[in-house]
Amino acid sequence: MTTPAQVIKTSLPTPPPSVDALLNAVHGGLESLKANDIVEIDVRGKSSVCDFMVIASGTSTRHVKSVADEVVRFAKQLDVQPLGVEGEREAEWVLVDLGDVVVHVMLPRVREFYALERLWTVGDQHPAEREA
Repeated sequence: MTTPAQVIKTSLPTPPPSVDALLNAVHGGLESLKANDIVEIDVRGKSSVCDFMVIASGTSTRHVKSVADEVVRFAKQLDVQPLGVEGEREAEWVLVDLGDVVVHVMLPRVREFYALERLWTVGDQHPAEREA
């Protein structure tokens, strides 16, 4: 007696969202909980870790943690699981690693001390722009 062949249904994994879609989700999460001073920095060619860094400020440790959680929630709506989330316990600086995009949510005093914007934008201006 022969048995019929079984068909195994498989689905191909969905491709990851574009960097633009991921950035839109990040900004959506930041803006929905009213993060302050949102800055997006293109670090392609400067870092092998990610393509973009997004830096934002929160008004308190509770706000910083909530904003970071909201960024994770918005990313998960695109089926993006964070590669890591660091700093949630102290919540003075929470880093959310989404692969191509790394998000830093910080208290203003911590943000001023570490000055990530200056660190990652040194040399971005062309010589003619610096002279002006």
